[in-house]
Amino acid sequence: MYFDLPEAELAGYHSTQTEPDDFCGFWDQTLAQARSHDLNLRLTRSDSVVTQLDLFDVSFRGYDGQEVRAWLRSPRGALEGLPVVVEFVGYGGGRGRVESSLFWAACGYAHLVMDTRGQGSSWRCGDTGDDAWTGPQTPGMMTKGIGHRDTYYYRRLFVDAARALDAARAILSPSHIIASGISQGGGTAVAAAMLAGPVDAVVANVPFLCDFPRAITVTDSDPYAEIRRYLAIHRDAQDQVYNTLRYFDVVNFARRCTFPALYSTALMDMVAPPSTVYAAYNAYAGQKEIVLHRFNGHDHDTDDDVRVARRLQAMGLGPH
Repeated sequence: MYFDLPEAELAGYHSTQTEPDDFCGFWDQTLAQARSHDLNLRLTRSDSVVTQLDLFDVSFRGYDGQEVRAWLRSPRGALEGLPVVVEFVGYGGGRGRVESSLFWAACGYAHLVMDTRGQGSSWRCGDTGDDAWTGPQTPGMMTKGIGHRDTYYYRRLFVDAARALDAARAILSPSHIIASGISQGGGTAVAAAMLAGPVDAVVANVPFLCDFPRAITVTDSDPYAEIRRYLAIHRDAQDQVYNTLRYFDVVNFARRCTFPALYSTALMDMVAPPSTVYAAYNAYAGQKEIVLHRFNGHDHDTDDDVRVARRLQAMGLGPH
């Protein structure tokens, strides 16, 4: 059903979210701390039944020097100098099996898929833990450490993502680099691009983590509902929670991104409501395009990957 703003109003919708005065200072300091640790890149060829691609198990140091895992897939016999798609995973998922997603490598791209710390057990497995004590929370990740910007879960995840872009550059010397993701991964791609750019393109399909002030109140679907349930118990914490979220709202990252971007949204998406996606899209400072699906919810299809691949090729960002 259509539950959000009418389609005609979405193009003009702008978030009420504000940017903290020290937004850039906070992130510069956070990323500098992470980069004070050597990447400690490790690349191990994976034993797989797939014979026409090269598959590697990758590890690198992310937030606070903690180990993050990833898969790297590439056309057989080719590694350096390829365009690379660095993918960030949706909420609850991890990097999966090494054979889980072969589309981008089959198209001639190197494909680095970052594991998602502390997740990877809801719909696709993962191997990276989250080494942090952050106080009480609702089940899920949305309120983990939400009492303060320094302890919030997405501080660690966004830094991991920025370091994944660093790792891709170090391993591959790529001809082009594309930060990409769906849902949580789409929002993370925007944040990582701002933190560790430049990139050649950002792909944010039905991005999550956008326009928290509206998202928390316009939908009762998880994961945003985790924050609502938290505030229903911690009734005096609203101001602090809202202030924490200002540092992690993708709208504030989008305002500082100048790289070409491909967005998508769906009018029946109650997980990442279309108005929240348009909030990030309309704030985005670079060249941008958005695809709107009128009869879809929070889903993804191979057709979406094919559309993006064709668009990247048209932009000159495909394999040569």
